[in-house]
Amino acid sequence: MSHLILEKPIRPGVALVRLNRPESLNALNRALVAELTDTLVSLDADPEIRAIVITGNERAFAAGADIKEMAGDSAIDMLILDQFQRWDQIKRLKKPLIAAVSGYALGGGCELAMLCDIIIASETAQFGQPEIKIGVIPGAGGTQRLTRAIGKSRAMEYILTGRFFSAKQAEAWGLVSRVVPPELYLEEALNLAAEIASMPPLAVQLAKQSVNKVYELSLEEGLHFERKNFYLLFASEDQKEGMRAFMEKRTPQWKGK
Repeated sequence: MSHLILEKPIRPGVALVRLNRPESLNALNRALVAELTDTLVSLDADPEIRAIVITGNERAFAAGADIKEMAGDSAIDMLILDQFQRWDQIKRLKKPLIAAVSGYALGGGCELAMLCDIIIASETAQFGQPEIKIGVIPGAGGTQRLTRAIGKSRAMEYILTGRFFSAKQAEAWGLVSRVVPPELYLEEALNLAAEIASMPPLAVQLAKQSVNKVYELSLEEGLHFERKNFYLLFASEDQKEGMRAFMEKRTPQWKGK
């Protein structure tokens, strides 16, 4: 792979995907996004992998889209390319996706982090949707996911001004799960991924699915969806094993079945 570095397993059941365009602060060109999507879809189908961490480097998670690549495109070009359908593939991943963010997470980089299920941030992380400064708006979910995460008024302020906000602000507003020193952000994300990977895989996937439905369904519909997934897990071997191990006071052995 020319734009990514893949390490698997870096912990039991965990894959690490590094964005690797350091010369451009990991700007998300079309080749990188295609490579990233194909890699994530492949990991999602890999029975040995149960959680995935995405990171960049200490200076930048991803500093945005590759502007040079799209500057000359027309509206018709963008419609035909339909580049954001790749993001829809990432959204449909069944396995948990954790972003380990240090440095810049701007524009498409912020949108990629928000597309993940959990964000662990370095104290140096800076988030933002500065697309307004180049005459456009976020196009990969920024207006929707940022608003859901931090509220309308804050999202409107930062999207309309293009200003950045810090890791501590992101944590206080609920965008990121936790903020740690720069030397620990990746280790923290990998440890969290390993902890999740040690849980029963089917239950993890259905829990992720249920939580994500909060943004799509009413409370009544969401409760019905959660209940259906809860009942469904009683058809799994892992449910039988988990409850038997609890009663026998031993460690369960998950099969993902």
